[in-house]
Amino acid sequence: MTRQGRPLPEPATEAAVRYCGRTFTSEEIERIRRLIRSEPRPNRAQLSRMVCDELAWLRRDGRRKDMTCRVAMIRMEKDALIELPPPQTVNANGRTRPRLTSASNPQQPIAVPAGSLGRLQLRPVDTPQQSRLWNELIQRYHYLGYTPLPGAQIRYLIFSAQSQLLAALGFGAAAWKVAPRDHFIGWTPDQRTRNLHLIANNARFLILPWVNSKNLASKILAAAAKQLPQDWQARYAYKPVLFETFVESQRFEATSYRAANWIHVGQTQGRGKLDRQHRHAAPIKDIYLYPLHKQFRQTLGMTD
Repeated sequence: MTRQGRPLPEPATEAAVRYCGRTFTSEEIERIRRLIRSEPRPNRAQLSRMVCDELAWLRRDGRRKDMTCRVAMIRMEKDALIELPPPQTVNANGRTRPRLTSASNPQQPIAVPAGSLGRLQLRPVDTPQQSRLWNELIQRYHYLGYTPLPGAQIRYLIFSAQSQLLAALGFGAAAWKVAPRDHFIGWTPDQRTRNLHLIANNARFLILPWVNSKNLASKILAAAAKQLPQDWQARYAYKPVLFETFVESQRFEATSYRAANWIHVGQTQGRGKLDRQHRHAAPIKDIYLYPLHKQFRQTLGMTD
């Protein structure tokens, strides 16, 4: 029975299933169910850590892939394979919602060309206070709102040389399968499975609404291309070689990505990540890529 007293639909299959780049056997799904039923009952954050320990789901540097695990379990629940404990704070869509505070209130307008802001400071989000602010800004001002970024990730708060807060930027795990991207790279499914972690997805980009600065967005993207590989290396012990992003074509023109020399390689098919039966339409998005290394194709095609 569900929390509302209604029976759960029967799982579609007890065969192995794949989420977030990992295949889960029916026995592993049952182990996750047992952890959910354990006493005392864990919350979602605790449960993701427990599942990582139980299944030895670790990053290359030995740390848990707990954020990726949390996303995978949400998808398992949508497919009626498990029933998670309720999130501690949710919005009308059932998603975790940051609490809005005065920290994200609008500030004094900034209306100068990007060149007048001095050298941009891309500060990685490292502390709980920075994380709360980043989440708040995205929830309050980004059209998609806040959702946890999957997998390996780096979030930035961007400041002017005078420490004026200008923007928020987030990179997470790459999409599992994108035909135009994969054709552009030229890799095989096995190579994609092995090397997908070397692509970082620009999942969120927000210029704060009180900031009006010509060329700022493309300048931020150029700075991220230089800084992120080193930050990623320090955090995860490897460097990505390619950026990807998805721009809703009916809403945005992607001017800043084109100005920063990102490459348009095609469009999505208009289906969400969870739409395995092709039943639910999603906005069509333009796919942009940015190589971080001249030999990115050779690196992504490695089989050793």
